[in-house]
Amino acid sequence: MAVTAPPLHANITQSLALLPSGNSSSVIVAQHAVPPKKNPTLVWQKNPQQLRAPASTQKLLTALAAKLYLPSAFTFNTDIELSTNKAKQDLIIRFNGDPLFSRKDLTALLRKVKLQGINRLEGNIYLDGSIFNGYERAVGWPWDILGVCYSAPSSSISLEHNCVQGAIYSNKKEGQPTRVHVPSHQPITVTTHANIVSKAQKKSQFCDLELHALPDNSYQLNGCLLQREKPLPLNFAIQDTEAFTQQVLLAELKRLGIRFTGEIKRSDDHQGQRIARHQSVPLPELLEIMLKDSDNLIADNLAKTLGHYYFKQPGNFANGTAAIKAILSDQAGIDLNNAVLVDGSGLSRNNRLTAEQLLYVMNYLITHDQQLALLAALPVANESGTLRYRPSLRKLPLAGNLTAKSGSLYGAYNLAGVLKTESGQSLIVIQLINNYHPVKPLEDKPMTPAITQFEKAFYEVLYHADLGATDTKAL
Repeated sequence: MAVTAPPLHANITQSLALLPSGNSSSVIVAQHAVPPKKNPTLVWQKNPQQLRAPASTQKLLTALAAKLYLPSAFTFNTDIELSTNKAKQDLIIRFNGDPLFSRKDLTALLRKVKLQGINRLEGNIYLDGSIFNGYERAVGWPWDILGVCYSAPSSSISLEHNCVQGAIYSNKKEGQPTRVHVPSHQPITVTTHANIVSKAQKKSQFCDLELHALPDNSYQLNGCLLQREKPLPLNFAIQDTEAFTQQVLLAELKRLGIRFTGEIKRSDDHQGQRIARHQSVPLPELLEIMLKDSDNLIADNLAKTLGHYYFKQPGNFANGTAAIKAILSDQAGIDLNNAVLVDGSGLSRNNRLTAEQLLYVMNYLITHDQQLALLAALPVANESGTLRYRPSLRKLPLAGNLTAKSGSLYGAYNLAGVLKTESGQSLIVIQLINNYHPVKPLEDKPMTPAITQFEKAFYEVLYHADLGATDTKAL
């Protein structure tokens, strides 16, 4: 006798039961709209209109707004201008928030200046960052992560991703101090008072490695670190972007043999004639990096740029998020009135979106993919970006069949994307798992995390689902 498979509802409910008690979950499964319909068709949902912390799934909104409002040929431009004041030969470096502007790019700009016969500068160099104003860190960015690079400040004057790489060594005996290394050409100072400990000492002393970031681009490491043979990579978010840029600029002027006797100052009110320009990669490449790698600096600088152009004023977090809401409402018909957006990256703990709002964003991306070409920029399970090594998705049948934007914060494990099923159908899947706080086992034994168990079970259920026998309804 043939055995009838349990209904989809029951299977999804069983997978959700794998999550620890106390979690807050919103889940939607839908089929995208087929013209002339505009709305997706619902397959299954749970708490679709509950506001949740979206984490980096919020980058989907930033990407869509940027694609709808900015030209595809848009680039961030960094210019060097020669002052129109003939009394002094001042240079103005006009920054526009290029999140990928590197030391190498700065050197290439200075080399163009030298090629014009300028080997000596007796005037000043002015750093202009007037395109942005306001906070460089959004409200709701926790104080304890401001020293690491995924929390690098969103500044118009951005250089080297506002980030410096380093390493800490703990390959000595227990009780000995750690040693830290930062490349000598990087103008930051890092000291360490962290000691090397055993696992038992770490547990009994309740210690961990602490990073204290100070305003003058100096950092101090305290606490403890387990003994390890290989160095632990570290990354330090620049705290003072102007000071960092000034010091790098002085070093590169000296290296190029351009004699400089003036001062480097921040000023947003000097005018000059452009003599050199650096252009970033165009918008599609910026968005692909942002989405695949979940790059916060690109997302936040793009949000501020949208605020600048949409409202014709210096961009900031407030007008940037207001611009995103307005653009998605006006051009995509997506209602975000009750959404709480305070940055472009999703890093702030204050952001709130519903699963239903993310559903409409994904539906729009799919039904307008020919014009937008954003789906190809999303990570693919076991293949690219933030989904390359996600444990729940690394094996068949899910590997290669889920294209999605991930988003993780403390207690939040989210996905928003498209699953290609066994029957060849495409399902929009929105997963907002908040308040995920599993109880640690009493014994220190390896076990598969509950979120991994849930995702593997949930997406395999959907992959094998027979939607022809499933009740659906239009939203």
